[in-house]
Amino acid sequence: MSKKLTSRTEDYSKWYNELVVKADLAENSAVRGCMVIKPYGYAIWEKMQAELDRMFKETGHQNAYFPLFVPKSLFEAEEKNAEGFAKECAIVTHYRLQNDPDKPGKLRVDPEAKLEEELIVRPTSEAIIWSTFRGWIQSYRDLPLLINQWANVVRWEMRTRLFLRTSEFLWQEGHTAHETKAEAVEEAKLMNNVYATFVENFMAIPVIQGVKTESERFAGAVETYCIEALMQDGKALQAGTSHFLGQNFAKAFDVKFANKEGNQDYVWATSWGVSTRLVGALIMTHSDDNGLVLPPSLAPNQVVIVPIYKSEEDFDAISKIANNISENLKAKGVSVKYDNRTTFRPGAKFAQHELQGVPLRIAIGPKDMENGTVEIARRDTLTKEIVSLENLISTIQVLLKDMQKKLFDKALNFRESHITEVDNFEEFKTILDSKGGFISAHWDGTNETEAKIKELTKATIRCIPLEVRQEEGKCVYSGKPSKNRVLFAKAY
Repeated sequence: MSKKLTSRTEDYSKWYNELVVKADLAENSAVRGCMVIKPYGYAIWEKMQAELDRMFKETGHQNAYFPLFVPKSLFEAEEKNAEGFAKECAIVTHYRLQNDPDKPGKLRVDPEAKLEEELIVRPTSEAIIWSTFRGWIQSYRDLPLLINQWANVVRWEMRTRLFLRTSEFLWQEGHTAHETKAEAVEEAKLMNNVYATFVENFMAIPVIQGVKTESERFAGAVETYCIEALMQDGKALQAGTSHFLGQNFAKAFDVKFANKEGNQDYVWATSWGVSTRLVGALIMTHSDDNGLVLPPSLAPNQVVIVPIYKSEEDFDAISKIANNISENLKAKGVSVKYDNRTTFRPGAKFAQHELQGVPLRIAIGPKDMENGTVEIARRDTLTKEIVSLENLISTIQVLLKDMQKKLFDKALNFRESHITEVDNFEEFKTILDSKGGFISAHWDGTNETEAKIKELTKATIRCIPLEVRQEEGKCVYSGKPSKNRVLFAKAY
């Protein structure tokens, strides 16, 4: 397969799909709509998972695990949640296969092995978790209950795209119970801020924090907080959500506690989650026509060393230098790979590591050994420089830090230049079609207007920004009074 990618400007969707496959991140599986995450792609997810897990535990959360299957009666207990996910559910009805007497060598469902109650393959875990919480919570002394789960979920998608939308995906889902409404609201805001911190500091992607409109909220939530990012093609991507669930699930599953006055009360709840969709966001925010561009904080290998040699003696001598560099970098917490494969030429290795977005590439040849230098290539700028061995470790540390910051600044500048204020619907449509990005416009607050704008333009209200300024105006579509602007965009 050719390594050359379709240009982003030529066909952004095709560029993305090719990059995911050619960079060895993931591929489609034998199961419709599901993906195989390959080792390099999974290594990126593992780094995300490790950092998020650390942040969750620092905020007092503990990991647990709950069943993949949810009895249908439990799933139906919270009506809005059940209705919201009903069309995406996969259902288990039987528990055994048998040989097909009419088709030798084939199997069929055993009609005698029908389940007494159908099982939903979890699209989300509120139902099974809250039915469990009922037995864990008796008193205010049991609160707050702060639980996180790393798991997979199934949502039967009709149109899928690797990482961005698949029928099965990996994620984490936090579920917490609190004594008061104020505590639960604070928890939902806190976790949304944790997501924003992670995405900005580690993924180098700027986000806007906000709340969803009623029609865009999580099914069963009272309020949904979110972080919204902007991709290079001008489309928005919801990078994470955190939900204040009120007492809806507590009432549905009868989760009560004895408060400090000795009275029975329902607990207050939150849930929050991010998924492997973040890998898609990482790809679409930073990468270019040459392949992946990875921020150093999340690159599986921050540095790769490639030897350039003609003789075995050169190779052995370069290997000693490379191994010494590797040990010194690892001692400083830098992940490094010495690519000493003898089955590939240096040019092929350069192309692979560029395609896979390794932040820094070091090349060492015979002349470098003579001069006590190496050549360093940056993936983000595609620039090269000669560095002495004695300054190499400190130079690499400076470069990695600089790359992390420059990638964020570049993405931030792009986003800021793609937030456009508009005051009439014709301008709204023109900007959406010609420039894209976020459109800041007044909205009259009604579901009808929101739905009509979506019908006419395919743009949705991504969020009402938390830092929105109060500003009297008129709705961009209906002309009715509005007190502040919201952000519209086409989205993934």
